[in-house]
Amino acid sequence: MQRIVVTYKRYFLDFYDEQVSEVQTKIEWTLALIATITAVPIKYLKHIEGTKGLYEIRVEVNSNIFRIFCFFYEGNIIVLGNGFQKKTDKTPKSEITKALKIMEEYKNEID
Repeated sequence: MQRIVVTYKRYFLDFYDEQVSEVQTKIEWTLALIATITAVPIKYLKHIEGTKGLYEIRVEVNSNIFRIFCFFYEGNIIVLGNGFQKKTDKTPKSEITKALKIMEEYKNEID
């Protein structure tokens, strides 16, 4: 195992619980991939430009696109934040702002 994937509060879990089983299965597969392979392709994990340490996990199921924000803690721990279904080409600013607040909240609570 290269990385440990953890959730923080219910941010990710609330999003996950709302999804149909096919989407949940693909999310689980993607998280397992990210946890186990050394070099994760950008297709599955990408840094959000203009942020310090915020990433998005990319999940596609048929023509539906989902994003889960995350960040690294202590090197190999990936903390999952909020998720959403992407319906436009650009990631909504409100979702990025929410993810940054979650990241800040986590770091303030842990440190």
